[in-house]
Amino acid sequence: MEKLKKYASVKDEDQFYHQGAVELLVFNFLLILTILTIWLFKKHRFRFLHETGGAMVYGLVMGLLIRYATKASNVENGTVYECEKLESGPSTLLLNITNQVYEYQYKREISHHNINGHQGNAMLQKMTFDPSIFFNILLPPIIFHAGYSLKKRHFFRNLGSILTYAFLGTAISCIVIGLIMYGFVKAMVHIGQLKAWEFHFTDCLFFGSLMSATDPVTVLAIFHELHVDTDLYTLLFGESVLNDAVAIVLTYSISIYSPKENPNAFDAAAFFQSVGNFLGIFAGSFAMGSSYAVVTHLTKFTKLCEFPMLETGLFFLLSWSAFLSAEAAGLTGIVAVLFCGVTQAHYTYNNLSSDSRMRTKELFEFMNFLAENVIFCYMGLALFTFQNHIFNPLFIFGAFVAVFIARACNIYPLSFLLNLARKQKIPRNFQHMMMFSGLRGAIAFALAIRDTGSQPKQMMFTTALLIVFFTVWVFGGGTTPMLTWLQIRVGVDPDEDLKGQAASQSASKLDKNTTKAESAWLFRVWYAFDHRYPFLEQCTHCEDVAPRISLELILHIP
Repeated sequence: MEKLKKYASVKDEDQFYHQGAVELLVFNFLLILTILTIWLFKKHRFRFLHETGGAMVYGLVMGLLIRYATKASNVENGTVYECEKLESGPSTLLLNITNQVYEYQYKREISHHNINGHQGNAMLQKMTFDPSIFFNILLPPIIFHAGYSLKKRHFFRNLGSILTYAFLGTAISCIVIGLIMYGFVKAMVHIGQLKAWEFHFTDCLFFGSLMSATDPVTVLAIFHELHVDTDLYTLLFGESVLNDAVAIVLTYSISIYSPKENPNAFDAAAFFQSVGNFLGIFAGSFAMGSSYAVVTHLTKFTKLCEFPMLETGLFFLLSWSAFLSAEAAGLTGIVAVLFCGVTQAHYTYNNLSSDSRMRTKELFEFMNFLAENVIFCYMGLALFTFQNHIFNPLFIFGAFVAVFIARACNIYPLSFLLNLARKQKIPRNFQHMMMFSGLRGAIAFALAIRDTGSQPKQMMFTTALLIVFFTVWVFGGGTTPMLTWLQIRVGVDPDEDLKGQAASQSASKLDKNTTKAESAWLFRVWYAFDHRYPFLEQCTHCEDVAPRISLELILHIP
C-alpha cells in the first residue's frame, strides 16, 4: 500500500511538470505562428491587421480549445474542505493524509463566488499567469526598449507638449472615465445589477487610471513602416511612453487612497496623501533609474569596452537592477527602467564599443518583440482561460463611451492650449489622428490582471480586455485608411525633416528666438549639467566609440 501511495505521488509530480512543458509548448507554437504571420503580412504589405492583432487571434483560438477540449484531471481538485482549527492562512501547510505528509504552499485567496466548475482543470490553472510575471519579466524589456530607442532630437523639440499630454492628459482621462463610470455604476445599482457597497467612487477612479494607459503599438509600427510625419510620430510615441509610467503610479496612488469614513466622500487628508505618494514615488523612481544609468556609464573608466561580451552583460544586468531595486524599495520599477533607458541612450550608448552598441540594440529590440507578442497572445488566451470573468453589458457599454469621451477631452483642449504657445502648431489632422490612435494594450491589461480578487475588479478586467481587443483590431486596422483620409504626410526622412525645419527657421531670422521659445528648459539644464561635469563626456579609451550627438544640435542652441 505504501508503494502504491509513493507511486501515485511520483506520478502526480511528473504530471505537474509535463503540464508545465505543455504550457510552454503552447506559447512556443503561438509565437511561431505569429512570426510566420508577420512574415506573410510584410511580404504582401497587409496592414489591416497588425502582428499584435494576429497574436490575439491565435491566443483566442488556443484559449477556446483549452477551455472546452480539456477537463479536470482529478474530481477532487477544486473541492473545498473545511479547516476550522486554522485561524489564518499560513504560507506553508503540512498535511498528514493517511500517514503520508504533503507540503502545500500559499498561492492566493479565493472568494466563495470565484469557485466554479473549472476550478479543478489543471490546464486552465497553468494557463492563468501570475501577474508578477507580467510586471517583473515581460514589461521591463518593453519599457526599457521604449526609452533606449528614443529619437532624442525630435523628442526634445516636442518635450513640453509630450509632458502635457502624458501628465495632464492622463489625469484628465482618469477623472473623466471615473466620473462617467460612476454614473453608470449608480444606474446599475438603481436597476439592481449591483449592491451599493460593492462599487465605490474610488473603484471608478481606479478603473479610469488603468484605462488611461494608452499603448498604440499597432499604430506606431505602421507609422514607422510608412515613415509618417516625424512630429506626429514623436508626439504619439512620447505620450505613450511617459503615459504608461504616469498611469502605473497613478493607479497605485488611487489604490491606497482610503477615506476614513464614507468611501464615496472626499477626504482632503487622504487625497493629499495620495498626491504626495504619487509625486514621491515618481521622483524616487526617476532618481533610481537615472542613478543606475550613470553608474553603468562610469564603467567606461574600467576599459570594459575591450571585452564586448562582458560589457553587454554588465549593461543588461545593471539596467534590470534599476527595475528590481525600485520595486524592492517600494517605488515603481517601470518608471525607473524607463528613465534608465533614456539616460543610458544619452550617456552610456556613446561610450560602448561598436560590438556592444549593436548587441544591446538588437538584444532589447528582440526582447521587446518577444515580450510584446507573448502578452498579446496571452490576452487572447485569457478571454477563455481566465475562470472568473464578469460580463456586464451596461458596464462594458459605459466603459467604451467613457474611454472615447476621455480621449477627446484629453487631446482637443490640450492641443488648443499648446498651440497658443507653440511656434509650430499641432494641426487639426494631427489631433484627429492622435484621438484615433488612443489604443489600449499591454499596460492596461497588466494593471487590470494584477488584482482580480473581488467582483468589481473582475468586472474591470473583463471590460479592459474587451476594450483592448476592440481598439487593437478596429483602430489598429484602420490606421492606414485614416492616414490617407486625413492627408497626413508619409515617406518622411526624420533627419532631412529636422534639417529642413532648422533651415526654414534660420531663413526667417527667427532661429535664436524660436530656440529659446521651443527648447525645453529641463534639457537646457541637462545641457548645462553635461558641460559642468565633463566626467560624463565621451570615453577616449576605445577607438570605436560612437560620436556623441551634442545637445546643441538637438536643441539648436547657438
